[in-house]
Amino acid sequence: MLEVLNPATEEVVERLEPATEADADAAVARAKRAFPAWRDIKPSDRSRLLRRLAEALDAERESLAQLESRNTGKPIGDARDEMGMVVETFHYYAGAPERLLGDTIPVAGGVDVTFREPLGVVGLIVPWNFPLTIASWKMAPALAAGNTLVLKPAELTPLTALEFERIAREAGIPEGVVNVLVGPGSKVGKRLVEHPDVAKVAFTGSTEVGRGIMASAAGTIKRVTLELGGKSANVVFADADLEKAAASAPVAVFGNAGQDCCARSRILVQRGVFDEFLSLMEPAVTSMRVGDPLDEATDMGPLISADHRENVASYVPDGAPVAIRGEAPEGSGFWFPPTVLAPLSNDDRAAAEEIFGPVVAVIPFEDEGDAVRLANDTVYGLSGSIWTQNGARALRVARRIETGVLSINSNTSVRVGTPFGGMKQSGFGRELGPHALDYYTEVKNVYLATEEG
Repeated sequence: MLEVLNPATEEVVERLEPATEADADAAVARAKRAFPAWRDIKPSDRSRLLRRLAEALDAERESLAQLESRNTGKPIGDARDEMGMVVETFHYYAGAPERLLGDTIPVAGGVDVTFREPLGVVGLIVPWNFPLTIASWKMAPALAAGNTLVLKPAELTPLTALEFERIAREAGIPEGVVNVLVGPGSKVGKRLVEHPDVAKVAFTGSTEVGRGIMASAAGTIKRVTLELGGKSANVVFADADLEKAAASAPVAVFGNAGQDCCARSRILVQRGVFDEFLSLMEPAVTSMRVGDPLDEATDMGPLISADHRENVASYVPDGAPVAIRGEAPEGSGFWFPPTVLAPLSNDDRAAAEEIFGPVVAVIPFEDEGDAVRLANDTVYGLSGSIWTQNGARALRVARRIETGVLSINSNTSVRVGTPFGGMKQSGFGRELGPHALDYYTEVKNVYLATEEG
């Protein structure tokens, strides 16, 4: 039996029977049977159904947020924002079925046209840090393009995915189009990756697991998109608005207790303002309220599990250069205080490895070239920020940093209408925006001869 815990109290929220490989086979078979009818439904009707699903999710937004908060430990305000994004994502892609356009290409002797066609059954494997939000980034474009799906949420956080399956069914999504499996990745996830009737796997999670998925998918030449780890740089130049940059930097790494692949967990600060920046950053760190996720005033909740807390703590051993440390509750719950390590070098373990917790490394740099070198000195390339009031420098540095998503004078990474994804060992493929549809469709080319005789 799978016990789902509340990480803030360590209490069991629900007990579930985990799925098996046979259950995965059955779910794929249901999705395969449902595919032809879902593919062939009129685009306007598919749009209408997805719009209805978005409205049904909106009607249950608060209950979903409460459930997500209890299951993950994230502050209720954050959970509400995330459920709002789930609704927005489905509304956005509800407009896509009638806009999946092809091309007409002039060729000798006839006309050439292209069609964007769905792939078939897609397997979606999502992590525990943003359970329903990241699932929606995959499900909405997959469904809009005419695919059916099997969703495998993380074992630690399956509850909102199960609720989504119920809501989709009640909103009129046909039987078999959406299937949710709760089970171990080593069995259920692996079976989805290897199953010959699954045309594509979209995965968000660790780089290590992503490598294994790529290898397993090779057996069936399966299409894969991967959104993996990150060690994003928050680059602060001396001419930046230091007060604004310092005030926002803690949120950029301690949001969701640092359990965010986009976390700006390396802050690169130009040496001439290094001490001033740390001084400005301190009140933003020490004023963070860490505690009960259901308290409206809470800024940061617990980590997801005891094992994960132990791993995060290993990056802050006795004698670590702790420059600033916030407070965290004692007693039940997987708590860890917001922690700033400074000064560090890029080679230090806490600066080089993805911690996935509320620990940030602050690293000095000399000049623009040094900043770019340090930002790129990592196997990852997912997100990042640049703080400067020099517009030319901002664009120059943005073009040179090897990462998929960058913000200038901001720490945001994700918007429904813009593409999201990484470079290097942060993965490949894009989610959100119109670009996501490219990864759930195949281009078919058709030539029509028009010559007489």
